[in-house]
Amino acid sequence: MKSEDQLPVLFSFRRCPYAIRARLAMSVSNIQIELHEVKLTDKPAELLACSPKGTVPVLKLSDGTVIDESLDIMFWALKQHDPHNWLPSNEADTKETDGLINFNDIEFKQHLDHYKYADRFPEQSMAFYRQQAEVFLQLLEEKLNQADYLLNNQISLVDMAVFPFIRQFAFVDKNWFDQSQYIKTQAWLKTLLDSQLFTEVMKKQA
Repeated sequence: MKSEDQLPVLFSFRRCPYAIRARLAMSVSNIQIELHEVKLTDKPAELLACSPKGTVPVLKLSDGTVIDESLDIMFWALKQHDPHNWLPSNEADTKETDGLINFNDIEFKQHLDHYKYADRFPEQSMAFYRQQAEVFLQLLEEKLNQADYLLNNQISLVDMAVFPFIRQFAFVDKNWFDQSQYIKTQAWLKTLLDSQLFTEVMKKQA
């Protein structure tokens, strides 16, 4: 088979939020891929050859190009085909998108990990780590009080880049989350969890 006839290969882990957002972008862009589900305890040599750091997602294109950051994969896919206009269309939306994703990926993710794995970080209580993470939820709630989604009334890149991490946060203590003050965030999360797109990308491989 010629290299140009080969499908891009996406190394993924089903529940990883970084991998989820990459799969969401690949799916909405209607890009056919060869999906390799990785066991994190037994990483394949092909993955490590592409990206020695060994984290997912990793996308290997048919020409051998490797993209090993989830946001870069999202942008690559949407630049090929963006049927629902997920990419920001102006400078203000780009700035807002970048700011929210950076907050999510740097500050919120750290607090989320401490909250989810609180027993590994006994310096503070689980409730303390949750409160630290809630700063981001408060920001999302403010945004969602103004529109159905984080930029406006349409799903965009920022929603899909952020929501897998909010999903992870919500399921650490689902009872607490469901009874929390974040009513708009709860509804936003449920809409995305119930979407056909999310259902498709979360299907287990046979």
